[in-house]
Amino acid sequence: MSDPPQDHLPPPAFLADPAPAAVLAALPGARAVGGCVRDALAGRAVHDVDVAAPFPPEVIAQRLREAGLKVFETGLAHGTVTAVLRHQPVEVTALRRDVVTDGRHAEVAWTTDWREDAARRDFTFNAMSMDARGHLWDFFGGRADLAAGRVRFVGDAATRLAEDFLRALRFFRFWARYGQGAPDAEALAAITAAVPGLVARVAPERIWMELKRLLEAPDPVGALELMAGVGLLAAVLPEGAEPGRLARMIPHGLPGDPLLRLAVLLPLSADVSAIARRLRLSGEERERLTVLRRIEAAPRPGDAMRGYHFRAWRAQVRAASRHVMPVEPLWVAQAELGGEGWAELRNRLSPDEADPEFPVQGRDLLARGVPPGPAMGQILGRLRQAWIDSDCTLDQQALLAQAKNPGTADGTAAPEGIAPRDAPGS
Repeated sequence: MSDPPQDHLPPPAFLADPAPAAVLAALPGARAVGGCVRDALAGRAVHDVDVAAPFPPEVIAQRLREAGLKVFETGLAHGTVTAVLRHQPVEVTALRRDVVTDGRHAEVAWTTDWREDAARRDFTFNAMSMDARGHLWDFFGGRADLAAGRVRFVGDAATRLAEDFLRALRFFRFWARYGQGAPDAEALAAITAAVPGLVARVAPERIWMELKRLLEAPDPVGALELMAGVGLLAAVLPEGAEPGRLARMIPHGLPGDPLLRLAVLLPLSADVSAIARRLRLSGEERERLTVLRRIEAAPRPGDAMRGYHFRAWRAQVRAASRHVMPVEPLWVAQAELGGEGWAELRNRLSPDEADPEFPVQGRDLLARGVPPGPAMGQILGRLRQAWIDSDCTLDQQALLAQAKNPGTADGTAAPEGIAPRDAPGS
């Protein structure tokens, strides 16, 4: 006999969406589980819907196809398929119990016992489930914990962490979004002991994924400070991390972009290349992080009155990375330098203003008899620098005229432009 539900609530709106409704109808006894139930009870938007069902994965896939849903076997070895209806995906997983765990991965067996499946989950408010009629199953007090702002492991915290050390980072990610009051002392003690296991067992890509989700929280500072207190922040960011820098910037409206927040969090002395290699950042992420922290020549409050070349700054940033808005490095500069007037300066570099376009291309030089090859690249580079030094005011005709005069095109006679600053605080 299955456990009776602990409560009967008005069904949340997400249960009536076409895809979740079709999945639940196709799988008798299935329930929505995890984050969608948690967020609906917290009054937050539900973005992803997960469903669990008391059938083996092959049976789940067959029944969903028979009901007319598209089915993708995205994680069949772990009991998971993805059902899609009207372009809305729903992950559906067989009820499971852990057979063997190694601190990151688990061998699982299928079960029909909902309590057994819930007991293997990480936190109490992620272990709740709800059927299509709004019946709620809450075996471990997750609803009360959610209302009180408690992030609490299911059962013994040390056991849950030994099953999957990544849960140490997940604790702080959820704390940043749901935590209130004093954090669970048992959890913090278990995480402190689990830090070496996380570093040894968890892939860098997974660490970075959790850090990104944490940094996206409206205000992750409290969670980061807790991480520092248990030694986890230094373990995942050994190059140095200063939550106080974020604390100063978030009240000013620092965007929730996780890479921008990482650029602010790290001291400028941190080695970006080392961080990118260790966390295995993508090429785009590495490029963005490098450009975001390149603040030596960035504009500063008061520069507009000293004839600062704002168009040239926009062009320089965009030439270095098409994935960085010219205003973004100013957040890093403000975190480093402090002072007033940064909001007005950011408004001056509003992203609504079009970026200046370099008016010379290789075909323009080809048309004037310059052969393709390294020499053409060098000429284009010199012309681009001359254009930047003019605050992007030289037009194509003027630049091509300089191409005929190496003494000008190499920048020796270029207009006064943006000179790198001597030091970040100068």
